[in-house]
Amino acid sequence: MSTLAPESTAAHTAKTNHLRLTYGADGIATLTLDRQGSSANIFDVAALLELESHLADLEARADLKGLVIVSAKPKIFIAGADLNSFAGASIAQLGNIVDMGHRIFTRLERLRVPSVAAINGVCLGGGCELALACDWRVGSLDKSTKIGLPETQLGILPAWGGSVRLPRLVGLPQALAVILAGKQLVAQQALKIGLVDDVAHPEYLVAAARKQLAKGKRQLGDAPGLMSSVALRPIVAMQARKGVLAKTRGHYPAPLKALDVAVSALGQPIEKGLALEKAAFLELVQTPACRSLMSIFFLQERAKKLKIAGADGAGASRPVKRVAVIGAGVMGAGIAQWSAARGYPTILKDVAPAALAKGLKAAEKVFQDGVKKKKLTPAEATAGMDRITPVATDVPLTGVDLVIEAALEKLEVKQAIFKQLEARTAPHTVLATNTSALSIDAIAGGLADPGRVVGIHYFNPVHRMQLVEIVRGPRTSLAALETALSFVKAIGKLPVLVKDSPGFLVNRILLPYMVEAVRLFHEGVSAQRLDKIMLDFGMPMGPARLSDEVGLDVAQHVAVDLQNRLPRPVPINDTLEKMIAKGWLGKKSGTGFYVFPSEKGAKERPNAAVAFLQTDGLGRSQDDATLLDRMVLVMVNEAARVLEEGVVEAPEDVDFGMIFGTGWAPFRGGPLRYADGRGIGEIVTRLDGLQKSVAPYFEPCAKLREMAAQQAKFYPST
Repeated sequence: MSTLAPESTAAHTAKTNHLRLTYGADGIATLTLDRQGSSANIFDVAALLELESHLADLEARADLKGLVIVSAKPKIFIAGADLNSFAGASIAQLGNIVDMGHRIFTRLERLRVPSVAAINGVCLGGGCELALACDWRVGSLDKSTKIGLPETQLGILPAWGGSVRLPRLVGLPQALAVILAGKQLVAQQALKIGLVDDVAHPEYLVAAARKQLAKGKRQLGDAPGLMSSVALRPIVAMQARKGVLAKTRGHYPAPLKALDVAVSALGQPIEKGLALEKAAFLELVQTPACRSLMSIFFLQERAKKLKIAGADGAGASRPVKRVAVIGAGVMGAGIAQWSAARGYPTILKDVAPAALAKGLKAAEKVFQDGVKKKKLTPAEATAGMDRITPVATDVPLTGVDLVIEAALEKLEVKQAIFKQLEARTAPHTVLATNTSALSIDAIAGGLADPGRVVGIHYFNPVHRMQLVEIVRGPRTSLAALETALSFVKAIGKLPVLVKDSPGFLVNRILLPYMVEAVRLFHEGVSAQRLDKIMLDFGMPMGPARLSDEVGLDVAQHVAVDLQNRLPRPVPINDTLEKMIAKGWLGKKSGTGFYVFPSEKGAKERPNAAVAFLQTDGLGRSQDDATLLDRMVLVMVNEAARVLEEGVVEAPEDVDFGMIFGTGWAPFRGGPLRYADGRGIGEIVTRLDGLQKSVAPYFEPCAKLREMAAQQAKFYPST
């Protein structure tokens, strides 16, 4: 057996594409995760085999006293498995990959010396499962650190031991809370449940990790805690299943399968648990839900790499260092908070001091909620608020690189604001509008340089919604567009590039659905029935409840705007006008399709007073399947029309925008992937039937007819 040598003089000489193994004079080995040619550490077959090679070397050293696993990447421990490399694998190949992970991580777990994972940065999926195979874990307090098992969000379950080891480590209830929801925890949250054994600032992380080795090998028995006991497991499982079904309505098989594996594996030899895990994984990976959810993952990755067509990368964009937000309403305050939280000094301007005060209070609440959830430290929240400068008077904005207007959704108001902004900003300052539907070109119409104007449309609430529509007007310059795109990426949002047209992408498709739902309500279908139909379909919120959430006045305003600007709009009726006239604006006024009690924690209830707005119309006599088609297919038709008109470039843009902008039934993969699954021919036939039996606006667009004739798909390879 060889003796250990100091790190400075001896290092492991095996292949080092992904990992480096060094040995210290004190008997402690360090395995450094450092994937070459990449900013991230990920697991593919080559990385797993290299890890196994290093484990063989460690097993052979009689003088080894411990192992510390660290990452050389500043913000990533291990981001997880390389889904791109696994995407084309057969079921047999996937089974072999699962076996490989099980074998290698179990080998790590059974090292005769203690091991510790020093986790700084993202530690998800396979990265978390590697850490779980160590005896001990220490988490960095850096805000980039996220630890968790997000596999159920992809339609699968943790399959390299996570479904088995986590319940044994932290107890069944805590493990299920992480696994079933695909949670990602910051270090303090992970410490609270026992997922990590200590936390430390990045500069002290390795020292803290090495201290854990003194505890020796960890002896894990059955899952800790009374609620993990054999007698109470069925109760814990029943409650967890009830919670999953309440959230998913049975559409997502992965959480239920993960629940079964986690419960069944307790009390069994680990080999038995891993076998259950593998079988469940191979079953799930073949489900339509998994294919759709995996496609969403790749859509996210596509958005992160989005580039402007025709841009040569020559640096047309300007770096954004300071931001100004005009308007301190719900959206303006949200945009200012998010920008400040990401490190940008931000001016928040509103002509009304009361509105400004309210906006600041709203921003402060988001920061404080982040502290309560341990996503931010109190110091980080304070620093974020300090970056927001409230302004109620006209001040020079020449030092600002990007202005985002979030004022009243009226064209003449925005035009006046932009004329003032052009005069008060530097020539290079990009002028963006957060309009949800108005024409970018019309807003820029009176400016000397309309090329400075671009749309940056956030979705409400800003701190929760990932999507941002970047809207290119016919005169928007390449520099303005690239600056907007770079900024949106820099603040951690997911961009979709759309052409300036009525409603852009998301509202263009969503509003016809909401208008159709209001029409059905007028025809005698209750708001509760409409909402249940769409919840059962997989939408996160029904159309009537969504209208209340958005605000009936806002919904009506956008609907009227689209009615006036689209060549083939879904006709609106006067239902919302009558509700608005009564002061029923939805949640913000306390009454809409539902009544929202003022008591804290009280749930909304149906508004019985709306009955006078309903008639004994066609909808009342139609079955749920027909009502569903009336609401869903009007979206599919409009989604195809958006593609037909070149509002976006690809089907992926449509589905991505609708999923991340509206929560459109993720397990169905978006409206165009849904159309493929159902069959374009069937969609056209059904629309033709609705055109005859309901109204002319159901006429299939030319693109759908052409695709049906050619038996084509939006995604030909699937």
